[in-house]
Amino acid sequence: MSNVHSARYQKFLQKFRKARLDSGLTQLGVARRLKKPQSYVSKCESGERRVDVAELQLFAKLYKKPLSYFEA
Repeated sequence: MSNVHSARYQKFLQKFRKARLDSGLTQLGVARRLKKPQSYVSKCESGERRVDVAELQLFAKLYKKPLSYFEA
């Protein structure tokens, strides 16, 4: 995680990755379900690619988490 992102976004990224791990999914497993390359998930988790609200809804559904879980 770089310092380019605010502390709030960095906290979001930590929760974002934890949600995937808690769901028992790998980055590859998530990517396959979303029909995206594994690098898409990796870049979202690292902060290289920002996650928009529509994407977050898809991830939250896949991880079985409410959107409120991701609030920093």
